[in-house]
Amino acid sequence: MAEAEKAAETRAPNTIESEIEATRERLASTIDLLVYRANPKTIAKRKFANVKATFVDAQGSPRTGNILKVVGGVAGFVTVLVTIRKVAN
Repeated sequence: MAEAEKAAETRAPNTIESEIEATRERLASTIDLLVYRANPKTIAKRKFANVKATFVDAQGSPRTGNILKVVGGVAGFVTVLVTIRKVAN
């Protein structure tokens, strides 16, 4: 521990100031990045891009396998609802 204290005492004030400034700049950029990531518009754009990537590939062609899975799931759900309503009446 004595060596660490000696090292701190021997550093020049200019060195300490430059280290503080570098740390301050890193913190500022980190905060800016966090603010950007937490912005609701950014989150919505990111989620939309994820959903779009599920149904469209990088070249813009539709991914029919994924589309058919969703359509089949919706059709099955509607069929179940209609059946339940008919049985309930």
